[in-house]
Amino acid sequence: MKSKQYAALPFRKHQNRVEVLLITTRTKRRWSVPKGWPIERQTPHGTAAIEAFEEAGLVGKVAAFEVGRFKHRKQKKKQEVRCDVRIFPLQVLAEHAEWPEKGQRRRRWLPLADAAQLAHKNGLKRAIANLNRDRVLR
Repeated sequence: MKSKQYAALPFRKHQNRVEVLLITTRTKRRWSVPKGWPIERQTPHGTAAIEAFEEAGLVGKVAAFEVGRFKHRKQKKKQEVRCDVRIFPLQVLAEHAEWPEKGQRRRRWLPLADAAQLAHKNGLKRAIANLNRDRVLR
């Protein structure tokens, strides 16, 4: 089965450099970004923004264009689902101390190069690298 998911790539400018926030996945504890299934009556980038709050407590401005994609396999109801994950940049304006999935994940701000190195998926690594070159930061 093949499916779509939407992800937020949270970033901020901190002390004149760009940083990205990564979160751990729930089961394997790998470093990734907030992502989720399409939400009814929500745009893809709107879904990404909702996931950023639920999984990392982040609120910000999400762009309507994607900065990358990656493929991801997931178990859903004992069936393997292959997901095409589209990544949307999210400029973080606020970080909440409490959020729905706080006890299930860790979150960490990192400089672009460190985040790209830590990210588990190659498509995500490329999206992080593209963030600096993209229209996002202009």
